[in-house]
Amino acid sequence: MPIHATAVVHESASVHPESEIGPYAVIGDAVVIGARTRVGAHAIVEGPTVLGEDNVVHPHAALGGPPQDLKYAGEPTRLVVGSRNVFREFMTAHRGTVTGHAVTVIGDDNLFMAYSHVAHDCVVGNRTVFANSASLSGHVVVEDDVILGGFVAVRQFCRVGRFSYVGG
Repeated sequence: MPIHATAVVHESASVHPESEIGPYAVIGDAVVIGARTRVGAHAIVEGPTVLGEDNVVHPHAALGGPPQDLKYAGEPTRLVVGSRNVFREFMTAHRGTVTGHAVTVIGDDNLFMAYSHVAHDCVVGNRTVFANSASLSGHVVVEDDVILGGFVAVRQFCRVGRFSYVGG
């Protein structure tokens, strides 16, 4: 699968040869993209970020950006994403902070609908669904098999237990 001629891929990025990078997508410094992952048009993946295999990043999603934390001063932190996740349009996920775990982690088989957000230092398990505009503040843990309904906001330092369903 090709890297589109208009895509911008940083020289330090590692893109698996079976992955696809769409038109005008931006792949930043220290990004690793696994096999068969598709990054859509105008999507941005900043680093350091690792995306596993078979992920789909839809147009205008932004992954791996710096945390929205006033204490963040440019320290090296990461976003680590598993496999088979779907990130819909305008979804955002940020790297961690050194005052947290220095990493934001997203597991496998998750669906993040349009405008959803995963903030710094969050840990998202497997098989979750974030409906449109569902948002996590920093340092939140979302366990496996959780569904967050539309417009649900989870405040910082909370835990959403396995099999929970939270309505918006």
